[in-house]
Amino acid sequence: MSNASYRDGIFSTPLDRVARFSFDERVVACFPDMIRRSVPGYGQILAMLGPLARRHLRHGGHVHDLGCSLGAAGLALAGQLPPDAFRYTGIDLSPAMVERASQTLREECPAHDMTVIEDDIRRHAFEASGMILLNFTLQFLAPEDRNSVIARLYEALEPGGVLILSEKIVADDEQDNAWLVERYHDFKRANGYSDLEISQKRTALENVLVPDTLAAHHARLADAGFSRSLTWFQYLNFAAVIAFKEA
Repeated sequence: MSNASYRDGIFSTPLDRVARFSFDERVVACFPDMIRRSVPGYGQILAMLGPLARRHLRHGGHVHDLGCSLGAAGLALAGQLPPDAFRYTGIDLSPAMVERASQTLREECPAHDMTVIEDDIRRHAFEASGMILLNFTLQFLAPEDRNSVIARLYEALEPGGVLILSEKIVADDEQDNAWLVERYHDFKRANGYSDLEISQKRTALENVLVPDTLAAHHARLADAGFSRSLTWFQYLNFAAVIAFKEA
């Protein structure tokens, strides 16, 4: 499979019927461009993973990256940390994503211990880890599955470990949320998406991507056993949270 990446034009022409969004070969081919133009702050979140690992991951510790897509978080870590600093396991449900991510990490980070496997994180038997990354993944799980997944991740974390959770969110106040959504659409227009593309992708993601409030995320983390959690990044209706397991 080629590692070439293309401009996202999936929703650029009118569709008689907009299918449910899925991480298929078409999405894989344009995913780097899609996420760069669709997720505010994505680059900043990735850039902080190295500093967070240096602060919270013991040297040589294991990192799980759940819903790893093309392995961008692994690339970010490998770009900032030496090969002996961590071991990385990426997990994704999409065969196309796993194949492309595996190839990319082999080519770009040959000295690092990095593996990508195809599996469902709702049923995966997690290895003990010092850091778990859940970047824009929980939002694609059915709401009724989210509590159990977070509880299992808490159990998989070593004492003193951290969970990095990045998500699209909804505001508690309806008026505030409408403003954030409108500004998010402005962000996408500024990045070259047309109103047709914005509308059709929103339809494709309906009932596929179901966001929570920040309060719901923090409550879920507390219920799972995390001693504390805090929001360390927010850009419009996208946010990143770090949750701590007591040492």
